[in-house]
Amino acid sequence: MSLTTLNDVFFAAVEHNLDSLMLRREAGKWLPISSQDLRRKVTATAHALQEWGIRKGNRVAILSENRPEWAIADFATLLLGAVTVPVYSTLTAEQTAYTLRDSGSCILFVSTENQLRKALAILPQTQVRKIVVMDHINNLINKADNSSSNSAANYVTMDRITAQASSSPDPQLESLARSVQPNDLATIIYTSGTTGTSKGAMLTHGNIASNIAYSLLGFEVGPGEISVSFLPLSHVTARHVDFSLLYHGVTLAYCPFIEDLAETLLEVRPTLCVAVPRVYEKIYAQTERKARGFPKHSIYRWALSVGEAHKPEILAGRVPTSPGWKLANKLVFSKIRDGVGGRVKTFISGGAPLGRELAEWYATVGIRIHEGYGLTETSPVIAVNTPIHHRIGTVGKTLPNLEVRIAEDGEILVRGPSVFKGYWNRADETQKAFQDGWFLTGDIGNMDADGFLSVTDRKKELIKTSGGKFIAPQPIENSLKLNPLVGAAAILGDKRKFPFVIISPNFSLLEDWARTNSVAFSSRADLVSHPEVQALYEKIVDEVNQRLARFEKLKRVLLVAEEFSAENGVLTPTMKLRRRVVEERYRRQIDELYAQAETTVP
Repeated sequence: MSLTTLNDVFFAAVEHNLDSLMLRREAGKWLPISSQDLRRKVTATAHALQEWGIRKGNRVAILSENRPEWAIADFATLLLGAVTVPVYSTLTAEQTAYTLRDSGSCILFVSTENQLRKALAILPQTQVRKIVVMDHINNLINKADNSSSNSAANYVTMDRITAQASSSPDPQLESLARSVQPNDLATIIYTSGTTGTSKGAMLTHGNIASNIAYSLLGFEVGPGEISVSFLPLSHVTARHVDFSLLYHGVTLAYCPFIEDLAETLLEVRPTLCVAVPRVYEKIYAQTERKARGFPKHSIYRWALSVGEAHKPEILAGRVPTSPGWKLANKLVFSKIRDGVGGRVKTFISGGAPLGRELAEWYATVGIRIHEGYGLTETSPVIAVNTPIHHRIGTVGKTLPNLEVRIAEDGEILVRGPSVFKGYWNRADETQKAFQDGWFLTGDIGNMDADGFLSVTDRKKELIKTSGGKFIAPQPIENSLKLNPLVGAAAILGDKRKFPFVIISPNFSLLEDWARTNSVAFSSRADLVSHPEVQALYEKIVDEVNQRLARFEKLKRVLLVAEEFSAENGVLTPTMKLRRRVVEERYRRQIDELYAQAETTVP
């Protein structure tokens, strides 16, 4: 099957003719959606968009959690040559209005009544003229605001659109879809903004299609495989993954809410797992927590020692055959895999740095994680470890259709067919993003003699102390998060005398520790301020400090009584740290910390 546009992905998914191309959970049961069901619903939705005046180049926004309707709305938009604008479901009304207004979206798909109400509140600030609700909502108009701007003509439910979907192919729509060219704009994806205001990256059909054609080379994927779609489809990584898997005929089970992921994994039992490092960190933390009790803990530690001896085999893609490994696998390692359904053959990590120490732990327990690297602007994959070419501690070899080089200051530069057109309505920002035809990734890295790429940190996140020393915070943060008691860590200290760390504890584990050690507390604020808890985390940081250069050592620890999350703005929707937000949020405590340390830290 040819692959030059995203519409080719749709046609491939239909041609696979699977009875269960997608799965959705309703009333406690997983219900299949066939390839032909997808074709009928996409065709009906495309016809509705045409009736509302959507033509090539018009923008259609999707404000929804992961669900089959997301893909239906996306494909329907793309078949017409229109442009999909994903909107994170967790954004505030103000942030949502910005995305809709900046993109000029005129049709908006929303998932639920709650998302509808958010959309209604900002409708006058946007150019949106029609809202499509994915959920079936009785008396939709009665539930909506009765103001003149919210008349019945503005709203429709998706099931009403697809109720009369024809089972016959539509030659005219197919002809229109096949007339879409690789250089045509397919989507505007607004970056999650770790360093500032979100910008809309313009990706063409050819950008994403060329990346899909190479990103899974070396992986055995196809009909019969199953994966859970839970990473936000508003992010380029999840969308790329879902496009790729549908193209290859892999069944997608949709999990709208991350809190349902554990249950979904056990029910669906996927064969392929694609996740961000935060998910892998939580699996590790839960494993460590469950293994703490005696005699279980001694068995767990013994199994780790056995796994350590066989780690080279795991990293080479082989299954150890020694009696010791088989016993360790039966008693411990298989239980870890059972937590993700017990059938996963391929584990992939992307979206943020995994951290070598965490990757080493997984290899020790018999799981080889294929870490990859990319950005929204590169559609997204730049490099990925594969079953054939794999080196732990790196993000793999670069894709064959890309050129990558390292600038004198260590920045990773990229050029090739998957590099974006530029930022929507931001010509100046687009110009700054390129140098002599090379896209400036903003990441610092290096490439070894065998062509394996390593990424050490974000260029803008490098901390420069007042003494002129540069510190890369991410590797240190990843080391700290390897301790199960650390929920999240943020290293700060730019233009300051010394670096320090803000830690948001893993509160469930910390509270267990406090009860076991007779540490009384009435709130999280009491808990993090208790001297014994302070000493506990200072010891954790001291252990990491032993492996750091003198100028990198963390001189102070600030414990905070809240979890870092996307909801409070400290993390992006894909669980990456917003360092500037952290610094602003705890400005007073940071200033006090430095004031107190001024006379004691050399």
